[in-house]
Parts: sequence; structure tokens; C-alpha cells
Amino acid sequence: MSRYSISPISASALSVLVEAPAVLSGADTTITGITQDSRSVSVGDLFCCVRGETFDGHLFALDAIAQGACALLVDSPVAGVPDSVAVMTVSNVREVLGLFAAAAFSFPARTLTTVGITGTNGKTSTASMIGSILRTDGKSVEVMGTLTNVRTTPEAIDLQAHLHDCVARGVTHVVMEVSSHALDQHRVVGVMFDVAVFTNLSRDHLDYHKTDEAYFTAKAKLFAPQQALLGVMNSDDPRGQLLLDVAPIPMVPFSQADVSDVTIKVDSVSFRWKNRAFAVPMGGGFTLMNALAAVTACDQLGISIDALVDGCAALGQIPGRFQSLPNDQGFSVVVDYAHTPDGLQQVIASAREICDSRLIVVFGCGGDRDAGKRPLMGAAAQEADIVFITSDNPRSEDPAVIAKQIAHGISRESCEVHIEIDRAHAIASAISMAGRGDIVVIAGKGHEVTQEVAGVHYPFNDVDVAKSALSHKKGSEL
Repeated sequence: MSRYSISPISASALSVLVEAPAVLSGADTTITGITQDSRSVSVGDLFCCVRGETFDGHLFALDAIAQGACALLVDSPVAGVPDSVAVMTVSNVREVLGLFAAAAFSFPARTLTTVGITGTNGKTSTASMIGSILRTDGKSVEVMGTLTNVRTTPEAIDLQAHLHDCVARGVTHVVMEVSSHALDQHRVVGVMFDVAVFTNLSRDHLDYHKTDEAYFTAKAKLFAPQQALLGVMNSDDPRGQLLLDVAPIPMVPFSQADVSDVTIKVDSVSFRWKNRAFAVPMGGGFTLMNALAAVTACDQLGISIDALVDGCAALGQIPGRFQSLPNDQGFSVVVDYAHTPDGLQQVIASAREICDSRLIVVFGCGGDRDAGKRPLMGAAAQEADIVFITSDNPRSEDPAVIAKQIAHGISRESCEVHIEIDRAHAIASAISMAGRGDIVVIAGKGHEVTQEVAGVHYPFNDVDVAKSALSHKKGSEL
């Protein structure tokens, strides 16, 4: 939530550009900056009074004016505002903030081709694949999401500022992961996506959305006429099929039935689509569906079939997405971000399909999040032969308590279960016991480079820890 300079514009002119009901009072001041953080206000700024879960920007409006704000965006009266300050009153600041930000930055999305991707799992991989295809076709591409931002989808002002920067840098195509939080909080208002993609839906973020239906309703907002021109959806997913039936925009389905000659390995997936052979240098059965989402979306953008094939083949390693760690010890190690019951189940199912011997899984669950999914994660993990329950990002909770809640979901007696709270030790133990033909799956944190414990972020990366364990195991066997 930064502060940004903008080209000077009067409060009245900005209100007209937005084309949203707004009542302007006070002086018609000239605005030269925009922010929703009162701590970053500079002279000439529009201060947007956003209500959050734990704060209300209206309470800081007078502080912002004292620091030089010349205009306010509000949805309730603020007492004591000088007549020299422009006040733009709307029904709900958060709902229109994206429009005001887009107008302040000259509507950057209108000059970009934009693809938005939503769903529980597969957003990052699908976005990366689309980016690879578009670059192969000669486009200048920006991919935004979990790997590039603090939030999967930035706040509205930050987003519009970034899109404005993309235009300035000559970017032509933006591929963006769009989270359920972002849709619920109207962060992408002001962006009309050329193509919106739905990957799948399963349990996640119920600590925020409370119910599965509310979670789906948030995701479905991406497929509204004011948000996207065209939808591409996974018709093998029940919620995707529902979108196909009820979405008020044109929808194009993709399905596993669209492909043939599928081969899935630990580090690659190949298939035939529209009578062409595709090879993706990334393993896992879910990679097939992510690739289908990507090629279908790019096909709708008019990208040639040759670029689709070459773009899939050119995909680089996606950090923490079924990331295979090469070694010469006769077994495989895979690091994946899977942190939902369905995501973990898919990763385990994909690994099982290509596993010649034992499947060993290391995972935990984050603290201060949906506790109800913990036994469900255990139930998903029990399909492995050996499970190490460990710490994820415990945050303010006791990781031992979280581990016990996970373990309650494991009922299969043939599943060997170990509880090792120290994540580095758990990873090392799993790799130490691995033998020829085994697959070790390290799930939950993926690309993350820290572990959050009691408010402190400690350096930690599953890939680095696993590589160290592999090196130690090889050395000990010499």
C-alpha cells in the first residue's frame, strides 16, 4: 500500500473519468498523488479512506490532511475537514477504489492484453505457462502472482500503478493470478480482462470466506461482464461446469477429454491436443490440466499452434511447483506448494502414478488459518506409504498442536506416520530413508524462503534444505 505520484488532475475531472456516482464537495483541488496509507501522504495527494478488517481509513483522514492531502475519497462523513480540501463521497470506497486508481493512472489496462487466472490450485503454473507461450510468440509479457508479489494480487492502487509501469516499459500482455481475497475486496475493479481462466475449486481460505459457497461466489466474480470479456474454464471440475452453465459472458471449456497419448513422468508431461504433440518440462498429472488451461486461453487470444507447442516446451522451472530435484541416488525428490487437501491429494496421486516403490510425504499446516482442513490434509496424506507430519508456518500457534490435529485425519493402518516438528529434520529424515525407486514429496511451502514462527520470519527454503540433505546422504554412503 504505497503512495504514488500521478499526472495532475482536478478532483472534478477525476470524478468524471471514473463514471461512478460520487458527490464532490469542498474545493476543486488539483491532485498529484494517490494513496490509502496515511503514513505515506505527501502534499497534493488524494487520500482514499478504505475500511479494512481491523482499521478504518476514515479515522486517519485528518492526519492525512495535516500531512498535505488535498482530497479525500470517503463513504461516510468526516468531521473537521477544511473547505480547502476536496471530498469525494461514494457509497463504498473499496468497491470503487480500483476505478479511481485506474482513472488516476490513465486506465493502463485498456492498452494491455490481460489474462486473469483464478481457482484453488494451479494458478501459478498456469500463469507461468501462458507467459512462456506469449513470450515464445514474441510478446512482451509481465506475469503477476504468488511468485512476484507479497500478495497474490496487489491492492487496487498498487495494481493500477504496476500496470501503468508495465505500459511505460512497453509491456503488451499481463498475465495475473487473481485470488478470491482480491475479488471479494474488489482489487481488480478497473481491469477488464481479455480472458479469465478458472482452474478448479476445492476447500481453501475458509478462515476468511467462512463457507465453500462464499468462496466460490468470490471466484465467480472474475467472470462478470464488467470484469472479463471471455471465460476459459475447467469443465471437468463441477464448479467449472457450473460457471459454463450460468456465467453471463462467453465461456470456452477445456477438459482431459480434449487430449490423447498422455504420458506423465516425475519431470515432464506430454500429450496430443488438436492433433499436435505437446511436451511440458514439468511433472505431475495436474500439470496436464494446467497446460490445457494455458493453451486454451492462448488459443482464444489468437496465438498460433506452433507458438503453443514451442511455448510449452520452453517453460522454465517454476519454483516449488512439482519441482524435481535431480540426483544420482536412484530416487526422486519433489517440492510442491500443495497446501490444501485437494492440492495435496493431487500431488500424492500424481507421484503415486509414477512411483516404482515407496511414496514418502513431508508436510504440515499453517497456523492462524483454517483449522478445519488439518485432519483433511492428514486424510489426503495417508495415501502415501510413509508420512512425516511437521511444521509449516505455525505463526502464533503451537506446531505440536497443529501436528496432532493433522494426525487425527490419518486412519489407514498401513501408513507409517512420524511426527517431527523440526521441518529441516523431517526433510532430512525422509530423504535419509529413501531408497531406489522411492519418491519423496515435500509439500506445503514450495517457493517460500522463510518460515513464520511467533511473528518472526526465519530463513527457510524446502529446496535448499532438501539439496543439503541429498548431499549429506550421498556423502554418508561413500
